[in-house]
Amino acid sequence: MSAPPATHGLLAAADPSLATHLATHGPLSGQVDLVALAERAGLVGRGGAGFPTARKLRAVADAARATRTTPVVVANGSEGEPAAFKDAVLLSRAPHLVAEGLHLAAAAVGADSVVLAVGPGQAAEVGRQLAGRPDRSPIRVVPVAGHFLAGEETALVGAVDGGLPLPRGKVPPVWQRGVQGRPTLVHNVETLARLALLARGDRSAAGRTLVTRHTATVDVVEVPLGARLGDVLPVPAGVQAVLVGGYHGSWLPAAVAADVRLDRDGLASVGASLGAGVLAALSADRCGVRETARVVGYLAASSAGQCGPCLNGLPRIAAALGLLARPGGAPAARARLLQDVARWSGLVVGRGACAHPDGTVRLVASALRVFGGELAAHAAGWCTGAPPTPAFLPVPTVGAAA
Repeated sequence: MSAPPATHGLLAAADPSLATHLATHGPLSGQVDLVALAERAGLVGRGGAGFPTARKLRAVADAARATRTTPVVVANGSEGEPAAFKDAVLLSRAPHLVAEGLHLAAAAVGADSVVLAVGPGQAAEVGRQLAGRPDRSPIRVVPVAGHFLAGEETALVGAVDGGLPLPRGKVPPVWQRGVQGRPTLVHNVETLARLALLARGDRSAAGRTLVTRHTATVDVVEVPLGARLGDVLPVPAGVQAVLVGGYHGSWLPAAVAADVRLDRDGLASVGASLGAGVLAALSADRCGVRETARVVGYLAASSAGQCGPCLNGLPRIAAALGLLARPGGAPAARARLLQDVARWSGLVVGRGACAHPDGTVRLVASALRVFGGELAAHAAGWCTGAPPTPAFLPVPTVGAAA
């Protein structure tokens, strides 16, 4: 039996040049059955939903055959999640792995057009790095406005088509009718880069993931799926809770988070998911209610405002959380606010044009569970957290990045 191929992680190259990329990973050689490769490896998307990659590839190829239409492939590197930096780091360190995955996916579904959507300020440098590639089909690099919903699949298609990056209804899905009305495959840039490693014979590529870690500093690392969270993110005695998955994710108590496994089953067992790959350790000297209220205020302001849950439900929830984040007030009024948040949260689930309302109230529900002690302290007129500045979680000014 031959030795397994060497493993080179996504961030292994010392610089983003094509020469360093080839020296680190070697060239792609020969034809591969990408769908079978992704299915055998169990590769799932790294954009947040965790959808099986092989199923997406098949769906687009089947839709193209059924409609006799040539499909489009879009690499999603827009990364509207303010706490996530993994896609930006990947594009700055390994743009050629993304490009190779994009072309492999295009060949697998029979696409004649490939697009790389990137966040604000990235297009020029990414385009420069990819300019010298010998690919037959050039990659069109499209900058996308840096707001939270810009990376949502239907919003991204709108942006690539030259329109506003706003979510639309899920029917028909983009794999049936997306860019220019054609079947469209949308994959996160990390997913595509992992396809490029799998095509080289790196059998462990599907079993690793990039995460953005927030402690006293912020960094991006590649870790094994199934690793103990406490081994990936330090959870010392001074940490009270960990945010897992980003702003559509969940707060977990520190004791629970430290021992959970970073995979679908392990996180699901405690009501969480890896989502956007964000892990943030909240220290005991910060107020979890205040941090959550700031984030939910941002999420409510970032909605497209196209449907009832975003137009009415999220602003009301955000306003109520803002009041609960302030110590003091009449006990009866605070109790009514908590009841209102729970009621409004139940009313918005499953009713939006996209998953934005559902993700937002998921974060809210986890905060109410985990920070019950802080809510009780606020009701008594005091807060256990230090003064409110500087804030821990990044919350952009809505509209500033667009």
